[in-house]
Amino acid sequence: MRDRLLLPLALLGLAWSQELVDQLLFAGTWNLPMGPGLPLWRVVTAPFSHAGWAHLMSNSLAFLPLSWLVLSRGVRDYLTVWISVIVLSVPVATLWPTASHGLSGVVYGLLGFLLLIGWLERRPLPILLSAIALWLYGPTVMTLIPGFSPSGVSWIGHASGFFGGVIAAMVVNHRTNSPLN
Repeated sequence: MRDRLLLPLALLGLAWSQELVDQLLFAGTWNLPMGPGLPLWRVVTAPFSHAGWAHLMSNSLAFLPLSWLVLSRGVRDYLTVWISVIVLSVPVATLWPTASHGLSGVVYGLLGFLLLIGWLERRPLPILLSAIALWLYGPTVMTLIPGFSPSGVSWIGHASGFFGGVIAAMVVNHRTNSPLN
C-alpha cells in the first residue's frame, strides 16, 4: 500500500526535478513538449515538462489526489491509464499543429477513468471513487470543449487524455469481467 502512495510522488518528483533544472540552468527555456516535427519520444517526456512553476503547481494539485484515487484500485489500473493516455497522445503529437506539455493530459486521463469506472462496474468502491472525482473535479470537464479552455491551454491535450482514461476504464472493466479471470 505504501508503494501505491509513493509512485505518484516519484513521478511528480521527475516533473519537479525537470522544472528545477529548467529554471536554474536554462532560465525556463528547457522544455520537452510533444508536437509536430518533434521526436516521437517526446510523447513520454511531455508530461514531465511544464511552462513554469505555476503550471507545474496547478497540475500537481490535481495529479496527486486523482492518482491516489485510481491507485486505491491497484497499480495495474493506474498503469493502464498512463499507457492509454500516452498512446492517445501520439496522434495529437503528430497531427495537431501546436506543441504541448504538462501533466494535465494524465490528470484528465485519471479523471476520465474515475468518472466512468463506477458507472461500468456498478460496485460500491468504484461508484464512491466516481462520486469523489465528480465532486472534486467535475466542473473541469467543461475545459475539454474548445472555447472553454483558457487561451494557451491545450484543450486537445486535455481531451485526448480524458478519452485515454475512458478507454482505460473500458479495458479494466473488460479485463475484470473477462471469463478468463
